[in-house]
Amino acid sequence: MGQISVETCEIEGLKVITPAVHGDSRGYFMETYNHNDFKEAGIDHVFVQDNQSASSYGVLRGLHFQKEFPQDKLVRVIEGEVFDVAVDLREGSETYGKWFGVKLSAENKKQFFIPKNFAHGFLVLSEHAQFCYKCTDFYHPDDEGGLAWDDPDIGIDWPVEEGMKLNLSDKDTKWGSFKEYTEGKKTKA
Repeated sequence: MGQISVETCEIEGLKVITPAVHGDSRGYFMETYNHNDFKEAGIDHVFVQDNQSASSYGVLRGLHFQKEFPQDKLVRVIEGEVFDVAVDLREGSETYGKWFGVKLSAENKKQFFIPKNFAHGFLVLSEHAQFCYKCTDFYHPDDEGGLAWDDPDIGIDWPVEEGMKLNLSDKDTKWGSFKEYTEGKKTKA
């Protein structure tokens, strides 16, 4: 692969991408996305929307997903540091309900590829963070779903530092449990 190295994760489909960074005394250059390199790495998707958010220390966003219009996501941090998490919601998967987390930062320049049918969230570990992500489908506000960030059945080991006051949106304090999500899927079947 040309300008990236790709690490597979213990949950199939998740990938951590590290770009080649070319630097000198003036600064650096890197390709943040090259379709050919990503295709060679098995990430052959058409991204249709780019998003960016800014958050401060202790902000926790998630765990979010789209129900009927799921999105593949390629996420990265351009300022600060976050702990980024994906939870497997693929029915029939050996890792259904399992989570994987990775620190993304402006310093390490890593990206995280999250396939469709995963819940996604992140916790800001730096004073400020800017988070960017590419999506393979458009956002549909009426299609949003979520899981409780602190669900003990999922058991995410969020790196909450001593004295950190978590800051969640009203919406993110009201999502149901993984068990409720699973039972709801059975009811619809």
